[in-house]
Amino acid sequence: MSDALKHECGIALLRLRKPLEYYKEKYGTAFYGVQKMYLLMEKQHNRGQDGAGFASIKMDLKPGQRYISRVRSNQPQPIQDIFMQINGRINEEMAAHPEYADNVQLQKENVPYIGEVFLGHVRYGTFGKNSIESVHPFLRQNNWMHRNLIVAGNFNLTNVKELFDSLVELGQHPKELADTVTVMEKIGHFLDEDVMDIYQQCKNEGYTKQEASAVIAERLNVAKILKRASKKWDGGYAMAGLVGHGDSFVMRDPAGIRPAYYYQDDEVVVVASERPVIQTVFNVPFEAVQELTPGNAIIIKKSGETNIEEIIPALPKKSCSFERIYFSRGSDAEIYEERKQLGRLVLPQVLEAIESDTDNAVFSYIPNTAETSFFGMVEAAQDFLNQRKNDYILNNRTTLTEESLKELLSVKIRTEKVAIKDAKLRTFITEDSSRDDLVAHVYDVTYGVIKPEDNLVIIDDSIVRGTTLKKSIIKMMDRLNPKRIVVVSSAPQIRYPDCYGIDMAKLEGLIAFKAAHELLKERGMEHIVEEVYKKSKAQENLPDNEVVNYVKEFYAPFTDQEISDKIAEMLSSDDINAEVKIIFQSVENLHKACPKNLGDWYFTGDYPTHGGNRVVNRAFINFYEGNDARAY
Repeated sequence: MSDALKHECGIALLRLRKPLEYYKEKYGTAFYGVQKMYLLMEKQHNRGQDGAGFASIKMDLKPGQRYISRVRSNQPQPIQDIFMQINGRINEEMAAHPEYADNVQLQKENVPYIGEVFLGHVRYGTFGKNSIESVHPFLRQNNWMHRNLIVAGNFNLTNVKELFDSLVELGQHPKELADTVTVMEKIGHFLDEDVMDIYQQCKNEGYTKQEASAVIAERLNVAKILKRASKKWDGGYAMAGLVGHGDSFVMRDPAGIRPAYYYQDDEVVVVASERPVIQTVFNVPFEAVQELTPGNAIIIKKSGETNIEEIIPALPKKSCSFERIYFSRGSDAEIYEERKQLGRLVLPQVLEAIESDTDNAVFSYIPNTAETSFFGMVEAAQDFLNQRKNDYILNNRTTLTEESLKELLSVKIRTEKVAIKDAKLRTFITEDSSRDDLVAHVYDVTYGVIKPEDNLVIIDDSIVRGTTLKKSIIKMMDRLNPKRIVVVSSAPQIRYPDCYGIDMAKLEGLIAFKAAHELLKERGMEHIVEEVYKKSKAQENLPDNEVVNYVKEFYAPFTDQEISDKIAEMLSSDDINAEVKIIFQSVENLHKACPKNLGDWYFTGDYPTHGGNRVVNRAFINFYEGNDARAY
């Protein structure tokens, strides 16, 4: 994705199911869990570089011994920073106490971060300041072990205000209006209630206060707590939590918007945001890692017993298609093939744009994450060329000579790396105010590989704002003097804001929206803008389930091609000599390529939850009224 776009987050939950002595004996260290957590988080660093956090719980310690450890960082390399802190503390304790070296029990009692239950998080902040207070995991502390709660998630809720108000109605005083705090307090409220109910049962059954602690741990019904807490959640989420005595869970939203995968054997239970992370860290095959069913939670009790339980009835599955297009690492076997298929399926449009002249075409890609779809596009182009060769041979088989056949077979699809990303410059371009000045220098071009008669075909993962294309890429490609520049998006046109975790909150920032608006102006159809606004405004105070996405009418007068052509015009400029064409994947082909991830609301406006319609409604009202505010 050539445009800067923050997105997603990554979670990692690990539960060791054997005594720590087992890992010391088998793997040479009781810090096995800490080491695996480092790998689980590092392998997901693509999902978040604004912050990282780690928490651990030691089970069955005596009162007075510290059993929860947490460390968070918002430094430039947060994963490395937190594990430097962890390793520093561990090494400090081990050096000061040589007697701990071969005594796992002493290590557990005295060395921080060692334990049986771990939770890690890597964060991309979708909005707000990137302060340390915003970094997960969050901790809700209590003097009762069972009422301590640690929460981290990959999520965004659309109805935080409603949930906040419901907490106030319960008599709480949340410290801030933030979805993470709201979620944690909601779970915490029902955790408190369940603990107190079980404690009362224990008293009635004759248990002493000390005896009741073990009974509470055994009887605590995590599924019941999650059902009550999540009843009104609207959004996309993979929510993870640890309870002080050792219970843990990961819950997934009922539409399966945010991803979650798990693996379990007799040694570990592990949950992460991406399948290949688990495969790599634990060296297990593809089929051993399962996808967590939408609306379900994987619940690991203190005893190690693990169950999958339905928390909310599943909605039609609308897993985020951007996970497959861009966000998740392409080392997943399915994602790799899907990205290649995205490239294959867009080739017919490319051939139309270059008039099937593959002899005078150079194929390339920007940025590096588009490389896999580039492979698919080139393979499809090679198939096209091979078919052309076959047809020629069959039609001219009586007159072919060895020389002409050799010349024919020597023709190949030309591929080049025409742009190289300057990684050092890229790190500075994070804010809109500074991006314009620096974006022109993000890529360097490779001179001498393009001829004046060439079509230069560049594939990108997706085109969001078009800023980098307009201010850098197209200008730089034009310096190579091609006849035509064809920019290909492996994703469809992004027309609507996302409200489930991707940083696309404002309509006016989307190049497809700008293009449709320009077309409405040009064709004297601006009355549609006002009509959509009035319809949106009239719904402002309706319940979410009654709100309709009338913003679709903003795009309705135009074909996809008309909007693509207008985008090409807007991203070009008078000083560009080459003809510029922009091609987008069709939604139909996106679904063919990624049949398991059908979430397409940013392309189609078909939101999987009611809160999505309210968000797009608010986004259009903000646009019309000139409010520079987020829609959620």
